[in-house]
Amino acid sequence: MATVTATAPRTHLPGVLRHRAAAKLLLLAVVAAVLVPLVNARWGSASWPGALTVDLAKPLASASDWVIDNRDSHPLFLYFFGYISNAVVLAVRAVYLTLLAAGWAGVTAFGALVAWRVAGVRLAAGTAAALLACGALGMWVPTMQTLALMVVAVLASVAVGALLGLAAGLSDRMDRALRPVLDTMQVLPAFAYLLPVVLVFGIGVPAAVLATVVYAAPPMARLTALGLRGADPEVLEAVESLGATARQRLLTARVPLARKELLLGLNQTIMMALSMAVIASVIGAGGLGDRVYQALASVDVGAALAAGVPIVLLAVVLDRVTGAAGDGGTAAGRPRTIGWAYALAVTVAVALATRLLGALDWPGGWTLPIAEPVNRAVDWMTAHLYSGVPVVGGTADWAGHFTTWVLDPVRDGLQWLPWWAVLLAVAALAWLIGTWRTALTAVLAMAAIGVLGVWKPSLDTLSQVLAAVAVTLVLGFATGIAAARSDRVERALRPVLDVFQTMPQFVYLIPVVALFGVGRAPAVAAAVVYALPAVVRITAQGLRQVDPAALESARSLGATGRQQLWQVQLPLARRSLLLAVNQGVVLVLAVVIIGGLVGGGALGYDVAFGLAQGDLATGLVAGAAIVCLGLMLDRVTQPTERRPKKGA
Repeated sequence: MATVTATAPRTHLPGVLRHRAAAKLLLLAVVAAVLVPLVNARWGSASWPGALTVDLAKPLASASDWVIDNRDSHPLFLYFFGYISNAVVLAVRAVYLTLLAAGWAGVTAFGALVAWRVAGVRLAAGTAAALLACGALGMWVPTMQTLALMVVAVLASVAVGALLGLAAGLSDRMDRALRPVLDTMQVLPAFAYLLPVVLVFGIGVPAAVLATVVYAAPPMARLTALGLRGADPEVLEAVESLGATARQRLLTARVPLARKELLLGLNQTIMMALSMAVIASVIGAGGLGDRVYQALASVDVGAALAAGVPIVLLAVVLDRVTGAAGDGGTAAGRPRTIGWAYALAVTVAVALATRLLGALDWPGGWTLPIAEPVNRAVDWMTAHLYSGVPVVGGTADWAGHFTTWVLDPVRDGLQWLPWWAVLLAVAALAWLIGTWRTALTAVLAMAAIGVLGVWKPSLDTLSQVLAAVAVTLVLGFATGIAAARSDRVERALRPVLDVFQTMPQFVYLIPVVALFGVGRAPAVAAAVVYALPAVVRITAQGLRQVDPAALESARSLGATGRQQLWQVQLPLARRSLLLAVNQGVVLVLAVVIIGGLVGGGALGYDVAFGLAQGDLATGLVAGAAIVCLGLMLDRVTQPTERRPKKGA
């Protein structure tokens, strides 16, 4: 006899609570209603309570003193770090002496031949012109110093990143273990890497190279793992069916199939290494970065630009050459029969010829000094554009108004808020866009800033980040929408975005100092210019990738172009827009911190002060706060994929 089981009627949540976001906000409101009165009764002050602060100045000062005192005697430094330091110095010196021995003609010939073999005649001519321009600006020797540092740092970064990526690509356990580490390393501003290596290796080339390796290795590791894991399963199965061993499958199938990802990883590693090699001039890297840093310190815009232009030229050339190698296409004019041995032989022949002629060094008569004309132009701008311009006002007026009307109110508002309100806001934002784990990570990172005792400077930095991100998103979304809806606009913007995206962070400080002087507004302006290309590109790409069928359906229903944008394209491109926000926040933070060198203050100033004065305790605390702030901002703006339910 069949039995009938009565099913209880399913209860439905009322109206608005059916939405996941509303339910989360209600739960947060309940938790806040219980906890806030208790917290407010115990710690009524708006600023972070002193009882919850840990003073790390003395322990860090003691640790740094111990390291400095034992750097020349302890076995750990003598037989481990000392050997690493010596190896780095010898490698950089060997590359540098090789470049000098090749002479300006040999280096130019080798660069042009490499570009010719990889991408054709046009890029070869561009490479030769870029290298010759470095000499014409009087920066040949600093350029070779930076290039020598770059070669060693990139080789080490590629080796470390490839090994980590190989482990993550072949082992699920290693992939899970490395993922949070690489996530954290990828959101950290470059400044945060400087102090730990300075503590161990001191000021100089070894610290600069190793800081660059730590900063540049993650992209290589990520893309190597991605390429190995994305290998075609059918090809791997066919190779395995032929009796190939695991090593043979790796070398003959996985690695060749991952060639594009590996070369893209090399491209990203080179660009990040160049950016970090310039920033590492703060800790004694020398080369072009040191020239820029010294010129900025004395507000000598002409000298800074003379050293900054070769940095940009190197970045553009390296980006184009490695990008062309990654494409693997058939460029017109590419010499298929010319090998690396031929290029090396031509280079040696040119170097020997210039040595016999006594012309290894760049000829002094071929130098075009631009520092003085640029400084005269800056003086003219200061006299005519800096202030007193009728109607629109000068650039100094704009900077002052932006500071008074935007930066000061945002900073004062954040510092006025009770600390627990800031934590609740962080939790709400992170949970709405992600999961409870994301929210917990963000709240713990923000709370760690208070525990470190740098709550107010961190909120000052956060105010600059928020202001810069708001400007970046307004300009970036508007420009990205225009590029997505017009092929002509997209073609016009492409070369501009390419150049801006390859420029190292340090270079952006030069024009803003010339236009706006020093202060927080110039730091924000540099951050906006640096982050804008990424936001524009991601926005345009997301809108262009919207399903054409959805757009066709909207057109068939009579939707106007504006309605298609707001009701179809933007909602369907939501994930790309969130990614643009995330990348904008991370890039803005990186430059706002460097803005401490031009009057940005807050955490960036503390790091710069610690490096300049040898106060490693202040610098390390500020660096740790930067790490926490970057982690919090990344989690708040990074959408998390929801796992599909079983049976869905």
